[in-house]
Amino acid sequence: MGILVYLIPIALSLGLLGLIGFLWTMRNNQYEDLDGAAWRILFDDDEGDLPQQYGPKNASEKASETTLEKDPKK
Repeated sequence: MGILVYLIPIALSLGLLGLIGFLWTMRNNQYEDLDGAAWRILFDDDEGDLPQQYGPKNASEKASETTLEKDPKK
């Protein structure tokens, strides 16, 4: 029974530490983009096969990226 004097505060402090960690992740928007990571792992970075919502924001940004890659002068 004497061991409960140590185990109960340790259990409560670990639970409090977990709650603080969870609240910190919520405050720092760690759960904002849950689908993005799931899609990014399925495709290679160099192929550019991501769906439009996870790719470049608009067509002009996409055009400027391809221009920079294919421009032999730069």
